[in-house]
Amino acid sequence: MSANPRVGIVGGGQLARMTAGPAAALGIDLTVLAADPGDSAAQVVRNVLVGSHDDLTALEGLSGSVITFDHEQVPPEFLVALQARGEVVRPGPDALIYAQDKARMRQALAQLGAPVPDWAIAQGAQDVARFAQEHSWPVVLKASRGGYDGRGVWVVESIEQADELIGNAVLAPGAVWLVEQFLPFGAEIAAQVARSPHGQAVAYPVVETVQDQGMCARVIAPAPGLSDDQAVEATRLALMIARELDVVGMLAVEMFVVDDRLVVNELAMRPHNSGHWSIEGAVTSQFENHLRAVLDWPLGDPRLIAPHAVMVNIIGPDGPIPPLHEAYRHVLARDPQLHVHLYGKQTRPRRKLGHVTVVGDDLDDLLSRAQHAADYMMGIVDE
Repeated sequence: MSANPRVGIVGGGQLARMTAGPAAALGIDLTVLAADPGDSAAQVVRNVLVGSHDDLTALEGLSGSVITFDHEQVPPEFLVALQARGEVVRPGPDALIYAQDKARMRQALAQLGAPVPDWAIAQGAQDVARFAQEHSWPVVLKASRGGYDGRGVWVVESIEQADELIGNAVLAPGAVWLVEQFLPFGAEIAAQVARSPHGQAVAYPVVETVQDQGMCARVIAPAPGLSDDQAVEATRLALMIARELDVVGMLAVEMFVVDDRLVVNELAMRPHNSGHWSIEGAVTSQFENHLRAVLDWPLGDPRLIAPHAVMVNIIGPDGPIPPLHEAYRHVLARDPQLHVHLYGKQTRPRRKLGHVTVVGDDLDDLLSRAQHAADYMMGIVDE
């Protein structure tokens, strides 16, 4: 058996795939539990177990590794069982539950004094209507478990819409309905930190995220238009949440900027789309720092290597898309300073297929170049 450190990742998506490079560079034996041999990470990682994240026997295949996550959909009771038999799970189930369950997250953040939207648990449409009488329509209705990339989140305008939605939706096991205040925010930002078991933590520059139909489309580092005081406060909140919830690994705290105040929206306890820019744009990427953190190694420098970095996602369009590698050749020949990452996924509408990153001094120029390359990859422009 190899004497190298061992890390097992639950989930074979693009986050696990992008962790493979830093793992190889650090001499870490990486194992991925993938749902299918064709999953994104399974295509590039040598040690692949094929099985489901909600199968305890499959999860036990990662025994002997530090176990971490590509996604948060693992049943919490399975993680408790793994930990009880001596497996190292990071972040642990007591922390991860706050990223898995939005109701638990809201309760914990409120207790910590973090700014959150007004919210309540709703048993049915009448509860939604009572909440709306106090806060006005529209309101945000969320399933507490099982959602990601905008799934499981709806903006509803009336009791009739709420009744139809609640009556027809199938909730994940253990999920409840949350109704939240609709906030007319000016911007969405994300503060990412890495934290190790012994308490060392580092903070990445706060970024602006631009969403399209609930899915991240573009990230700008650092967030333009954010005051120094707001950036410091966002970082303080993220570090406080990581410490108080005992998060180990990467934590992304997604926030709204509402007038001059910050409001925490979501938590993710893993590498996150808002940090993909860090592969080329930071001294140490989020993927390397996640590995360092879960192994309790010294953390790397999270600072930008240039004044700005821009990342644009390549998202499957509704119509035809050019062959990605033919488009790859075109955009790299046109702009040799681009970095294009493809995730090895079959193309389908509204699916993240890859991303483009560019770093430099002129933000407007970077935005234009990154967006043009992504648009070409998606078949939106043809030159």
